[in-house]
Amino acid sequence: MNDSNHDDLQKQFMDLLNKTQAAFMHDAAAFTSPDPGEGSEDTESEERAAWLDQIRQFTLKPRDIRDHLDRYVVKQEEAKKVLAVSVCDHFNHVRRCIEQPELLQQDYAKPNIILLGPTGVGKTYLMRCIARLIGVPFVKADATKFSETGYVGNDVEDIVRDLVKAANGDTELAQYGIIYIDEIDKIAAQSSSGGRDVSGRGVQINLLKLMEETEVNLHSQTDLIGQMQAIMEMQRGGGKSQKRTINTRHMLFIVSGAFDKLADIVQARVERSRIGFSHVGATAAAPDRDSDYLKQVETTDFIQFGFEPEFIGRLPIRVVCDPLRADDLEQVLVKSEGSVLLQFRRDFEGYNIQLNTTAEAIREIARRAELEKTGARGLMTVLERLLRDFKYELPSTPIRTIELNAAVLADPQAALRQLMEQHADDIDTVLKGEVHGFAERFNQDHGLQLVFEEDAVEALVAKSRATEKTVRTMCEETFRNFEYGLNLIKRNTGQDHFIINAEVIKEPDRTLSQWVVESHRKGA
Repeated sequence: MNDSNHDDLQKQFMDLLNKTQAAFMHDAAAFTSPDPGEGSEDTESEERAAWLDQIRQFTLKPRDIRDHLDRYVVKQEEAKKVLAVSVCDHFNHVRRCIEQPELLQQDYAKPNIILLGPTGVGKTYLMRCIARLIGVPFVKADATKFSETGYVGNDVEDIVRDLVKAANGDTELAQYGIIYIDEIDKIAAQSSSGGRDVSGRGVQINLLKLMEETEVNLHSQTDLIGQMQAIMEMQRGGGKSQKRTINTRHMLFIVSGAFDKLADIVQARVERSRIGFSHVGATAAAPDRDSDYLKQVETTDFIQFGFEPEFIGRLPIRVVCDPLRADDLEQVLVKSEGSVLLQFRRDFEGYNIQLNTTAEAIREIARRAELEKTGARGLMTVLERLLRDFKYELPSTPIRTIELNAAVLADPQAALRQLMEQHADDIDTVLKGEVHGFAERFNQDHGLQLVFEEDAVEALVAKSRATEKTVRTMCEETFRNFEYGLNLIKRNTGQDHFIINAEVIKEPDRTLSQWVVESHRKGA
């Protein structure tokens, strides 16, 4: 290929590249530019003013936040105290920074927190309740979704970008936000796993930078639309782009995890260092053994567990959540405003059914939930197992009250059968009413009247029970072809009333065919 041909090809390629880039810029602008006339700038300024007002008017004290948490979370007094103090301190710091911007340049020793405790004791629920109160942006994420590079999973900086989104894009507000990361124990480096550790040590290194102080680009390298938008803003601004980074110095980090094997590490250290009778926790009851040892956790234990010293050093405040016993779970059922029992009652109320409970049943449910060893989540497991058949059957019956008592706990299916037998007559009345309801809908939809005799109604109800299908479904299946056949009959003879007896229910298609043939003869 000579030089002239090569130059021509290169020119054609560059022209094509420029056209493609121009088209992409146009599409990106259309995708990212706000719709004029929507008043987006005014809306954003109003939302920002609301944020600032809420922060300036913050007057809650740690005890106020503790009292709010008591309404939803049982036990965990130490965790409530620590979280309440940290949130109040953070709010006060935010307010001072807003009123005196020069404070932003001063050092701020963040009281980052790590929550330890078994699953289902309320670690995440505590933060969810606090999120309803806080006046700064808040975001939650699971540590398991992050990877070291961002190619296998999410980049750790994505959580900061999510915080900016929670602040409606306002970086000045987002820099005071709270970041909560759950399942933090899942990123402990496992030296015995072999291969490259893309979800352990590397993630810790990246997270500790966020927890200390770093500048985070508001658009990741994989966010092509965001990058194009930044280029266009720079071009419109005469070469000067808007601020595209955010500093994490004043963001509060709270992390939590179950740390299943950490108690073993603490126990081994304590037993090696014990002298005489100084062994703390040796006489602790077995159920509280892990919690007692976790309360003695030290930095060296976290390092042995798999955390980098620099990472765990960014989490100076450590709180252990206690396991929930049967008495605690009973309080969760009857006193917590977020009780799963209230949820089940609301579920039944959706069908106009009232769910009542006895004190003995509450105690037994709590005892069974403790055996599940999943904390408060065990309550959902036990209640769902007891009430699943009631939820399935009762909405289709006239029964409007159910009592969760000893009989239901002993044998839920037998209790349901007995309840259905007690209301057998009422149930029959409702089922028969569904047959006549189908006839009314059929008449409204097609202008054809089906007149059901009593034996036909009883036959449909019997088929419904035998097949465990609803009467409505049974009617639709039985008469699925009648719309077309009866319209033919109406066209031939003008007849629009049809008597349905038990013989029709027994062989509907054959009966319909005979009716159509007879209507042709009459019409002829």
